[in-house]
Amino acid sequence: MPSAGNLSAAGGARPLPLEAGDRSSHLAHMSNPLTPPVAPKHPKTFEQLGRTRTDDYAWMKDEAWQQVLRDPSKLRSDIREHLNAENAYTKAMLASTEALQAQMFAEMKGRIKEDDSSVPAPDGPWEYYVRYEQGAEHPIRARRPRGGEMGEEILLDEAALAKGKAYFQVGAAGHSPDHALYAWAADEQGSEYYTVRVKDLATGEELGAPAESAYGDFTFSPDSQWLFWIWRDENARPVKVFRRPARGGDDVLVYEETDEGMFLGVGTTSDDAYVTIHVGNQETTEIWIIPGAEPTADPACVERRSEGVRYEIDHWGDRWVIRTNADGAVDFKLCVSTEPLPARATWRDFVPHEPGRYITGFAAYAHHLVRMERVNALDRIVIMTRDGGEDIVAFDEEAYALHLEGGLEYETATTRFVYQSPTTPRQWFDYDMLTGQRTLRKTQEIPCGHDASQYVARRLYARAADGAQVPVTLLMRKDTPTDGSAPVMLYGYGSYGHAMEPTFSIRNLSLVDRGWIWATAHIRGGSDKGWGWFMDGRKDKKTNTFTDFIACAEHLIGEGLATKGKIAAYGGSAGGMLMGAVANMRPDLWGAIIAAVPFVDVLNTMSDDTLPLTPPEWPEWGNPLTDPGAYDRIASYSPYDQVGAKAYPPILATGGLSDPRVTYWEPAKWVAKLREHTTGEAPILLKINMEAGHGGASGRFDFLKEIALDYAFAVWAMEKGWMKEAVSR
Repeated sequence: MPSAGNLSAAGGARPLPLEAGDRSSHLAHMSNPLTPPVAPKHPKTFEQLGRTRTDDYAWMKDEAWQQVLRDPSKLRSDIREHLNAENAYTKAMLASTEALQAQMFAEMKGRIKEDDSSVPAPDGPWEYYVRYEQGAEHPIRARRPRGGEMGEEILLDEAALAKGKAYFQVGAAGHSPDHALYAWAADEQGSEYYTVRVKDLATGEELGAPAESAYGDFTFSPDSQWLFWIWRDENARPVKVFRRPARGGDDVLVYEETDEGMFLGVGTTSDDAYVTIHVGNQETTEIWIIPGAEPTADPACVERRSEGVRYEIDHWGDRWVIRTNADGAVDFKLCVSTEPLPARATWRDFVPHEPGRYITGFAAYAHHLVRMERVNALDRIVIMTRDGGEDIVAFDEEAYALHLEGGLEYETATTRFVYQSPTTPRQWFDYDMLTGQRTLRKTQEIPCGHDASQYVARRLYARAADGAQVPVTLLMRKDTPTDGSAPVMLYGYGSYGHAMEPTFSIRNLSLVDRGWIWATAHIRGGSDKGWGWFMDGRKDKKTNTFTDFIACAEHLIGEGLATKGKIAAYGGSAGGMLMGAVANMRPDLWGAIIAAVPFVDVLNTMSDDTLPLTPPEWPEWGNPLTDPGAYDRIASYSPYDQVGAKAYPPILATGGLSDPRVTYWEPAKWVAKLREHTTGEAPILLKINMEAGHGGASGRFDFLKEIALDYAFAVWAMEKGWMKEAVSR
């Protein structure tokens, strides 16, 4: 492989940037696929709040991006040519890894039970479940008479619907309360514009016209007569809730949101007493309710939005239950109200706020309330009776994840939860809330075999720059050396309050079984240690996310578990922003960086209020259009804006052409700028899926091919040793 000197200033002369209409660089790339594409530079200057910035690669954003989301064939030809050239370069550079990619893919696929099925969920006379046929990329949704093994009725054959389509994803699907109708929302582009359809289960007939340009969320009214669904506008934002007759008919506007910074959701309460409309963003909530017995009534607001106050509600027979952070309850509390309209003035504490005990959610049953809690990055379930009695469900492993799966019925004494750990495959338990008995319903089957005793999971704590203790979860084989000679994959996210729970992964074993140590950094910006952990990693405290991740790497080095230059950093979406930030801040630490659909062009994206997620995410990052402090803060860490003359490690950036969340031009621009400025010899690669969006390929196996590419890149980069050699010098 030729030296990457023609990637960098340190390598001597670099091909001149393309002028408009100049295709010489692309022609050179076509003649030598190991020569990286050089993107044209067309400077575009932005004046904003008295500040000026110039973007040489702004041209990669197609002005008609809204049309491209719906129809990728409309992508401007010069942009398509450049992305295709990038894909060809990445393929050529990683050609030697194709056998490894295929092997890893086969391993991952071999850990999946191909004809798997879910544990049936009972609801009235039926049991509902999802199953896969051998080799199928997409599932079949079905039901059978309750308590029997025979009499299957197929509700939705996703594999048949996906046939011949490059992309197909069902976002939501479900039956009506009377079991007569079935609805589903399907995305055939990866753009997250869904089409909602309803069919009669007795005849198989599709009813009425489909709901187009829909959000992937809908609900039937409790009487099964109406369907509530959400419409997305031309900027892919959910703005209107419509109601239509479930068996077909005209839409009626129920609710319209005028604040472009809010998301919408629809549902029903657990006891089917109300239809709910949820309005909110990362820090503020407003909920509207409609009586289930009067689904055509106008919605009533529970509590008007108040900045910084979040709440969610459910109806529990004779009372409302409210989960909220009101009154300084940083880690949330549960309140109750017995009023028909449970305004905040009527809320009474039921489970009071306790700092460090983060109440993550709850589920209501006829005679029990089940709440989820997280303490120091470990989950537990608490079963409550109406009189306040409690029973705690927890496990003894050093690191594990516990999820409440619940069920479809309200009048039941059984709830369902899923337990797993980095070493232990998923286990589904039915829990009798009257007796406390646990019944194991299913254990995730690993067809090729899995011996948990051959692995070890550990929990370490890294000391952050300000003294905070940052949890790090490790997974390794028992025979993996812990003297720093093993390569380490350090994974992180750290945004929106999403916790990186220590789950079992059929994918990560393909690295761990090759002698790697997998490390998950539970950094600030996530809610791993509570909602305050999230608050300490957003807005003016965002850099804590990045320095926490670096502290985790340095702790592993200090403990002798890792070596500088032999740590691969991995993150996606907002975790990709983390990758870009730590690449700029400490490029010397990493032997490789994988940035999947990376949110790296933060300043430009948060300054473009036409993009789908920009206004809803100003609470997370700040608004650089109106707030000079937010502008300067974002500019100080935005990975794209902070690229400079330094020796960057090998980087693989990936994206999806139809992605409405992190647009394709973010990784494309970032890679172009990295190549322009790096002073090192390590390659910078870009892979854009031209037929998918944010989540990558839609099939359960096709998606694994993308993961195998990521992992093979990491192995390849470590074996090449660009950064190890740089550190030794």
